[in-house]
Amino acid sequence: MTDELLSRRVLLSAAAAAPAVPALLASDRIAIFSPPPERVRIATVAFALTPAEVRQIESQGKNVQLTVTESADRLNRLLPEVDVVFGAIAPEMLSRAKNLRWMQHTEAGMDTVLFPELVKSPVVVTNMSRMFAPAISETAITMLLALTRGLNKYYIPQFPQKKYFSERNLVEVDGMTMGVAGMGGLGSATATRAHYGFNMRILATDAKPMVKPIFVDALREPEWLGEMVPQVDVLVNAAPLTRQSARMFDEKIFRAMKKTAYFLSISRGGVVDQDALVRALNEGWIAGAGLDVTTPEPLPPESPLWNCPNTVITCHSAGWSPQRRIRQMSLIAENVRRYAGGLPLMNVVDKVRGY
Repeated sequence: MTDELLSRRVLLSAAAAAPAVPALLASDRIAIFSPPPERVRIATVAFALTPAEVRQIESQGKNVQLTVTESADRLNRLLPEVDVVFGAIAPEMLSRAKNLRWMQHTEAGMDTVLFPELVKSPVVVTNMSRMFAPAISETAITMLLALTRGLNKYYIPQFPQKKYFSERNLVEVDGMTMGVAGMGGLGSATATRAHYGFNMRILATDAKPMVKPIFVDALREPEWLGEMVPQVDVLVNAAPLTRQSARMFDEKIFRAMKKTAYFLSISRGGVVDQDALVRALNEGWIAGAGLDVTTPEPLPPESPLWNCPNTVITCHSAGWSPQRRIRQMSLIAENVRRYAGGLPLMNVVDKVRGY
């Protein structure tokens, strides 16, 4: 499959010519099943749904049947018959799912679910990209303010001691420069809040060719990261974990940061060289860090990160909120409607690139 830009007319013609396989344009990540399936059989993989949610999904097409599997045996019996699964399948499941055409992952990150057989297969994979971004970006801004306004270092420790001491060594974020690695859902939402909420200048990198948002000063390829880092006051890890991005934030990057700069990590812990980060914090290469993701998770009590100065750690919980579930179900229902109607699916994953 080439990365040439094709017109919608050509794309739909290609889809119609091969009805058993979705037309997939990798560069635009478009998947269309044409003609539409006569019936849709869905099974869940470790993904619970309420009766109301099942009805919501089944109402999206004329012949949609969804089974919430509560045991491995039930799932194994269903796999040969289903053409759609909600959740992440394992290699042995894929070998049994002879009619599987589409896997809707119920999380955003793909680093643990794209095994080689799935990547090579014609199964289309979609994910929850951007569904958790509003909550995670709020946590990113909260961690930054906790660091700059002294909440974690001064005031929260005072509270149980009932002490009243006014710390004057505080920092404003208004007008700072934020550098974002990864302008997907997390990066875009965090940058939006930083720019419009705090008048911050935004620099960014991303591996995908994309139009530069109006609120971003510069958007370049990932190789620009080393040049971007010395310019920023806040550096954000919002990149997916892939072979190319693993341990991308290493000693060279942390040493290139301003001593007054802050590091926020909100995507995957594996993108960060954690030993280098510990040194950066303990030796004062950077001013502080806010981490929602670490390696491993849960972070063990003996991890040196717990004792690093001016560090805020949350437990990979930034994406949780009641609204998260509403967005999840809305995307799933919309994708079922599109699948049943022969329309392009949303959030199609490039299985080779890993996001």
